[in-house]
Amino acid sequence: MSGHTPSATDALAGSLHRIFGFRSFGPNQEAIVRALLAGRDCFAVMPTGGGKSLCYQLPAILLPGTALVVSPLISLMKDQVDGARANGIRASFLNSSLDPADQGGVQRELLSGILDLVYIAPERFALDHFREILRRSRISMVVIDEAHCISEWGHDFRPDYLMLSSIVDLLPGIPVAAFTATATQRVQEDIVDKLGLRHPFVLRASFDRPNLSYEVRFKESGDAQLVSILKQFAGQAGIIYRTSRKSVNDTALKLQKRGFRALPYHAGLSDGERQKNQDAFIHDETDIIVATVAFGMGIDKSNVRFVIHADLPKSIESYYQETGRAGRDGESARCIMLFSNADIPKVRFFIDSMLDEQERHRALAALSKVVSFASAMVCRRRMLLEHFDETYPRDNCASCDVCQGLHEVFDCTVEAQMLLSAIVRTDSRFGAAYLVDILLGSKNQKINDFGHDRLKVYGIGKGHDKKFWRRLIDDLVARKAIGRSEGLYPTLYLLDGGARILKGEERVEMQRIREKKAAAPASKSGGIESLSLEGKRLFEQLRLLRKKLADEQGVPPDVVFSDRTLAELSDIQPTTPEEMLAVSGIGEVKLARYGGEFLQLIARYKAQWL
Repeated sequence: MSGHTPSATDALAGSLHRIFGFRSFGPNQEAIVRALLAGRDCFAVMPTGGGKSLCYQLPAILLPGTALVVSPLISLMKDQVDGARANGIRASFLNSSLDPADQGGVQRELLSGILDLVYIAPERFALDHFREILRRSRISMVVIDEAHCISEWGHDFRPDYLMLSSIVDLLPGIPVAAFTATATQRVQEDIVDKLGLRHPFVLRASFDRPNLSYEVRFKESGDAQLVSILKQFAGQAGIIYRTSRKSVNDTALKLQKRGFRALPYHAGLSDGERQKNQDAFIHDETDIIVATVAFGMGIDKSNVRFVIHADLPKSIESYYQETGRAGRDGESARCIMLFSNADIPKVRFFIDSMLDEQERHRALAALSKVVSFASAMVCRRRMLLEHFDETYPRDNCASCDVCQGLHEVFDCTVEAQMLLSAIVRTDSRFGAAYLVDILLGSKNQKINDFGHDRLKVYGIGKGHDKKFWRRLIDDLVARKAIGRSEGLYPTLYLLDGGARILKGEERVEMQRIREKKAAAPASKSGGIESLSLEGKRLFEQLRLLRKKLADEQGVPPDVVFSDRTLAELSDIQPTTPEEMLAVSGIGEVKLARYGGEFLQLIARYKAQWL
């Protein structure tokens, strides 16, 4: 099977279509499949949504024995197994969520050789009896998912992954494949070294996700901004990331009161509530998850249409991985970051409290890169790819806020001088809110009591709203023109940079968003957005049928069919099993299991509307 003869190629393509319902491999998939079938070790960096599971599931079926898939994502394993079984793959999982009797059953299946693949957690390798089971089993290959977890240079190092360095000695002669969606060259070299991969086939796929758009907006206080954004995604699935548990709870509650189907997710919730909320999201019973970064690695939901970072992410790797949870089905999706310079001190507070000097240094460097990404007026896609040592080949990606020209720069030196003058004239004794009230000519009794309504700067800032002045203050703090005192009621005071601005020796510029919405990037050919009105109507009916079948079987809806498959069914509207097999994502097992009911619905729809 490792050769490239026409018969071998035809056989591999036939297996791909029969099992997964795909007529051709996605980018890079065939090369990895062939390397594993040839018995080679592999290292592959593939972006989220790049189809890495197919790269090992297809060889797992074709090779004799059982493929071992090591994953830290215990909460995801059942969904991964459900998805594999839906395609007729004999799969199971083994982790601490199973009771001892069920664990014993899976171990017996592994020893008997009846499984194509089994998912396990990395800590299993610390158990002597499990290592003995592996020695007595026929293992076809070992797959290390989320392989960056083994590297201390990665963004998600997990000490239990270091135990995987013994796999090559434990199972000599068995190919080992390491997969990750995020690895710089340095992390890649560290992974290959720690796992002891033997002359591996190495593939670094492009980190580019063409169907995702990237946008950074100035973060406004209050909930109106978030609500305004969410109204654009009515009824669609999305994730909102917040830094703290409190902000997660507050945001989820406020969104619920506004009528949004939103649930919280963070480590402070009980295991049962976290699982319940995650399941509701995966099963399309809630639209929005508001979460800390504790959420995401445990989901495999293909139709997430937006990811919003309402707080600053901790690193570019984290941002890439978290935004990568959108658009896994290839359809267009939007990634929006809300950024304010006022967020930086909050992150710095946590970094400064780190005891390990090296860890603190790495965190500061990561923060600096995130701030640069958010504040620079350079193509977002280009900056992301350059972080992962990849050069973007075009000058304009046409799907980020910078390339779409959504920002404009304007001179606000005069406004900065107004603000700085207000600080000086009030003897640097007051905070931001009070100074803004002076500039806006507020009737605040406190202003009258101090006689500040008689200042030359009183009311001269009425040409702008509070939001503008608060942003200008944040920008001047960030550029070290003004400082904030410590304490419960911080006051503002001038620094050397502010004095130079007051004297007219330095200009101040700010960016603002033009009043138009960012256009989503084009998805691949076809897809939901290209459907006619009639096709979209059918698509919604197919979604309801999919949800009904998924609920009956206790699996997520996209285990039945992905949105992309439903869109193609809505477009082609097949009338026979043979025509249905031509739809991407429908293999023989899914046709036998679901085809009849979907064909009946399509026939009823055509009789009613056509």
